[in-house]
Amino acid sequence: MKKNWFEKKVLILGLSKSGISAAKYLSGKCANVYITESREEKPEDRALIEELKALDIEIEMGGHSDEFIKDSYLAIASPGIPPHSEIFKRVKENNIPIISEIELAYSESLKPFIAITGTNGKTTTTALTAHILSEEYNAEPCGNYGVPPCDLLNKADLDYFVCEVSSFQLETSNSFQPQIACWLNFTPDHIDWHQGLENYFNAKAKIFKYPQLPAFAIFNGQDEKLLEFSKTCLSEVFLFDKKQENNCCYIEDEKIYFCRNNKTEEIITLQECPLIGHHNYQNVMCAVIVAKIEGISNEDIKKAIMSFKVPEHRLEYVTKIGKTEFYNDSKATNPESAIVAINSFNNKDVVLIAGGRDKNTDLKEFCNSINKHIKTVILIGEAGKRFEENLRQNGFNNINFEQTMQSAIDKSLSLNPDVVLLSPACASFDMFSGYEERGKVFKDYVLSKV
Repeated sequence: MKKNWFEKKVLILGLSKSGISAAKYLSGKCANVYITESREEKPEDRALIEELKALDIEIEMGGHSDEFIKDSYLAIASPGIPPHSEIFKRVKENNIPIISEIELAYSESLKPFIAITGTNGKTTTTALTAHILSEEYNAEPCGNYGVPPCDLLNKADLDYFVCEVSSFQLETSNSFQPQIACWLNFTPDHIDWHQGLENYFNAKAKIFKYPQLPAFAIFNGQDEKLLEFSKTCLSEVFLFDKKQENNCCYIEDEKIYFCRNNKTEEIITLQECPLIGHHNYQNVMCAVIVAKIEGISNEDIKKAIMSFKVPEHRLEYVTKIGKTEFYNDSKATNPESAIVAINSFNNKDVVLIAGGRDKNTDLKEFCNSINKHIKTVILIGEAGKRFEENLRQNGFNNINFEQTMQSAIDKSLSLNPDVVLLSPACASFDMFSGYEERGKVFKDYVLSKV
């Protein structure tokens, strides 16, 4: 339900993309907006700060003052700020409710939200779902992918918010109730931020429980934890990648089928899908269920899937040099994500480029997948030594070390493999500003060799 924001003081925690979006929207609704940011101002912040101040938005950098916090009607948290942080404690001590930017957008809009969460695959599924729905509706990808949903609130012709939601955003969302909620998978991640694996699971589980219960809930039928959880969900439940009597999407005979109301329909063959790997077929199946719920025809679903372009840095085909195909999976910042990419290649000579800033997660399954699917590993970055030790302990010895991404690519080309896969299983901050820059450096150098 929309609020009257006239002269209400709203505190934005963090100068983030979502926080800026919320600030601009609320300023336009005549709220008194204050942004408080812990880090010091940088020269590149100056233009943005001037733009915000021109909207009468107050900004402080380098700390959180009592003046900004006191008497706030509401606080909106940027996703990167953990709930155990000092600023959260101070805001709560002042009895100020804290919500996410996504919850703000939901409360200010009468249009339905489709929420997509999971440890891996969220962005691809969000982009694909919006792409399919756009065959018939005006559906916009938003949240962690695309623009913050507050940027879309003044778009009169919007039919659906297709929203990628992280556990960080869901942690501070208590009344966000999407029409459809999808949970793609669950593996350990963000344990420090949530202070425990159970807290991480519970943050995502919130939108599948009362009072946030969606009309439709979609779960991965091959994820045992999610399959068990789905049995407790009171929404109309659908499973993907699991054949059952009703409400499912599954693969059989190299084709994707959808079943509802005891009617089974063929949607598309795997050969016609532009995405590779079983994890991507799961993303497709999830998107198919959403599209069928929203009444998109099988013909339009198939056409949209076939015309879909994979988002950057997510098992993205780059080019072919001689017989060697190059794939950029820089977004694989943990071993679980890298395993998914590694398992997408069977019976091929594959060089894996891995390494970066170590998250110190368990590498046993990662090493097992490498043993099954990878011929050569090239290690870069800070994690190299621990990755080497774990690989050798698991019987894999065809390992090379390189100092730069460019030299790793040169080395891989000299080996003349079928595939070169960048899937680092690590964060990028030892060598790059983020996974986007890492992927761009990889792609630019590979393309310079064509």
